[in-house]
Amino acid sequence: MIIDLPATTTSQVNSKLVHLREQGGANTIGRVLTLVIVTDDDQRTEEVIDAANHASREHPCRVIVLARGAKKAAPRLDAQIRVGGDAGASEVIVLRLYGALANEGASCVVPLLLPDAPVVAWWPFEAPDVPADDSIGRLATRRITDSATARNPTKALVARAQSYRPGDTDLAWTRLTLWRAVLASALDLPPYERVSAATVAGEGDSPSADLLAAWLAARLRMPVQRLKARYGEGIVKVEFQRRSGPVELHRPDGTVGELTQPGQPPRRVALQRRPVRDCIAEELRRLDADEIYEQALKALPKVERRARGTSTARKNGTNAAAARKSSSSSSTTAANETPAKSGSPAKNTTAKTAKTTKTKAGARS
Repeated sequence: MIIDLPATTTSQVNSKLVHLREQGGANTIGRVLTLVIVTDDDQRTEEVIDAANHASREHPCRVIVLARGAKKAAPRLDAQIRVGGDAGASEVIVLRLYGALANEGASCVVPLLLPDAPVVAWWPFEAPDVPADDSIGRLATRRITDSATARNPTKALVARAQSYRPGDTDLAWTRLTLWRAVLASALDLPPYERVSAATVAGEGDSPSADLLAAWLAARLRMPVQRLKARYGEGIVKVEFQRRSGPVELHRPDGTVGELTQPGQPPRRVALQRRPVRDCIAEELRRLDADEIYEQALKALPKVERRARGTSTARKNGTNAAAARKSSSSSSTTAANETPAKSGSPAKNTTAKTAKTTKTKAGARS
């Protein structure tokens, strides 16, 4: 059931919620938190609501959507209440803010928060520079962003690292859960050897690939190379170098990965790209600070970004070959520029060499 309340106020929205509760039963029983979604009023709003409804089946909650409309319009609040089949296992309140109200989201949210329940804030697209200092962020126990949807995902991830506060998290990190589980289980198998080098290959602007490399750098306590993959989406390949041989986890199609280890047959593992609804449902399972995510953010400077196929050994070999070629060219040029004098040692040496060559040729024939 969807109820529209155009040009309304938060007190009228609250009164309507109470009326629906008395009419249809206690809708708020079992609600474990309030999920506040901050987005713009466009066609993507329904996608976000669908993801929240899916997550509410695991975490019954009240969903408040702040859809910011045109700031040049007259101040107005249009509300919409969704309950029953249109709201999953939650109740959805959509607040469309126009004019000066577009910047006053916190004042519209506070009257609608569930009492004595934690608050989770989610910015599915563009997020504030410092989520913890935002008016909505200050109300929340957990603050969820998504660097992958930013205009520049790499810069957005760096900004998340610089502005991190306990309680912050990013869906680019949540998408790594399957990768982290498979890689950790692979290193738990014998032989228990030290990893000498690690490489992560993926899309050049994939924040998940950057975070995976940073997580490995933090856990292995060593620099990790980050390569740009020539094909595939997201994370494509992770490789560990050990004394017994390389350990590789390769996902070329974005669905199924293959794990290869020395002395063991290749194994196929499910590594499909996770939809947003699964990621947000996972993040709502915990309301405390994510210390491992914090460690990964701090280890981002240890990630060495390099072009695909470039290695230190190859660079050294190329430089050495160039140096040998340069040295040979210099010697040839110096010999050509030195004038030959009549009766000089150089002329006698040339004559002796020619005579010796003629003698050897006659012997071979």
